[in-house]
Amino acid sequence: MPPRLAEQPGYVFDNDSVHSREQHRCLSAAYDTATCARLAETGVTRGWRCLEVGAGSGSVAGWLADRVAPDGEVVATDVKPHHIPERPGLTALRHDIVQDPLPEGEFDLITARLVLQCLPERRAVLDKLVRALKPGGWLQIEEFDTSYEPPLLTPDAESARLYRAFLDAKCAVLRAAGGDPAWGRQAAAAMRDAGLVGIDPRPRIELRTAGSPGLRLQLHHTHRLEEGLLAAGLTRDQLHRVRALMEDPSFSAASSVMYSVHGRRPLTEEGGAR
Repeated sequence: MPPRLAEQPGYVFDNDSVHSREQHRCLSAAYDTATCARLAETGVTRGWRCLEVGAGSGSVAGWLADRVAPDGEVVATDVKPHHIPERPGLTALRHDIVQDPLPEGEFDLITARLVLQCLPERRAVLDKLVRALKPGGWLQIEEFDTSYEPPLLTPDAESARLYRAFLDAKCAVLRAAGGDPAWGRQAAAAMRDAGLVGIDPRPRIELRTAGSPGLRLQLHHTHRLEEGLLAAGLTRDQLHRVRALMEDPSFSAASSVMYSVHGRRPLTEEGGAR
């Protein structure tokens, strides 16, 4: 078990570091196809007004902009939105989802991927997102449950222990920042409790092998979170060895569980139409 880190609230994956572009590239390669396929299930189409929270590089927001063109609009927000390219139908907005307000009853579709589980204020943020939906509007939340992501094939038993030690240290870093690495399993219930209906959680697990986008993201995190991982008890030698392990063609691991959850704001509430 890694040592308990001092709590240091804050978003660990800052969008303005030397690692940001690689983070965005790995996330897009690993998850955009599934994210956009799930968004398509909402029926998002021409004329819709959409919001992506924590848009990163804007790759998902760009896909949405194509769907709602020519007379719809996508607002892509981030605390540091300078990675989001300008294009017709897409507005990049500097916005802190914890501190800054959102217009209420405004959006046909809101999506957030791997954002809420990193925020100590996740429940208050979820309530804010629900209020920002139009009656009948859709919310798509995608979050990890990292309590399941075991190594499956390793060169030896020591390599398996090393990989698990890295995963434990990474979770400790996220928790010290106020995150909940296993929150994905709670997202559906939280959305129901926030007043949404038609809750539809879909869990997804993938195989991680050397060179696969999911494992490239894990490898990237050994660099992005290096200081925190060392503070959590890993040594530099262990970091070097776990990086080599993740590039070993014989290595494979299960991914963490990604929960993609849909919910809708009711058309009416007790007491009449909204």
